[in-house]
Amino acid sequence: MNITILTGLLLIIVPLAFNVTFFLLQRAFEYPDILRQPADTILRRFKQGGPALRRLWYAFALPAVVFTPVPVLVQLVFGAGAPWFLTVGTVIGILAGTVQFLGLIRWSFLVPSLADMYTDPTSTQATRDSVAVVFQAFHRYVGVSIGEHLGYLFTTTWTILLCMAIIQTNLANPLLGWLGIVTAIGVFVGVFDETGFKAAGVINAISYLLWSLWMIAFGVALLLR
Repeated sequence: MNITILTGLLLIIVPLAFNVTFFLLQRAFEYPDILRQPADTILRRFKQGGPALRRLWYAFALPAVVFTPVPVLVQLVFGAGAPWFLTVGTVIGILAGTVQFLGLIRWSFLVPSLADMYTDPTSTQATRDSVAVVFQAFHRYVGVSIGEHLGYLFTTTWTILLCMAIIQTNLANPLLGWLGIVTAIGVFVGVFDETGFKAAGVINAISYLLWSLWMIAFGVALLLR
């Protein structure tokens, strides 16, 4: 398959798969609002979801894996005419997919065990307290700091560098590059959620949706070349 066609298809498939699984998690688990609940609520709700919820979380992590080669393929599409800074962007793009996968995959392998121990009728209160501490530690470190914080930073940086390359070349309409930069800035605002900026989460969520549409538009542009 032609590299340009493959890249265009992945640029369309990845955001579609991400948003479909995200919507399903919203319905099945009230994600992401439930993450603001106490560990007791989260773990019990997760246990109630059973194997189906665990598989859904696994499916939610897969788009991040599929996205990982996309920055490399995009650079190949640019070919010899790629600006020098796009190479830096490619490395950062790979990191973006990697950290997001690492942040999400805990829900398929770690959280099920924690939920089982927490909801086990024979577990003591001391065991439940210990499980809650482990859950919160992984949630804050792997989920928030690595998966979300670094994910936002790397995704934003890759998108902006890619958009600058689009603007400087004739690979696609320069307007697509400017629109991508706007969505990337909105995604970046998500890093301020932990600072108490209440609007950060809403801006980030809307921007991720717009970023997904931008990815699809870029993929269509490549397919039409």
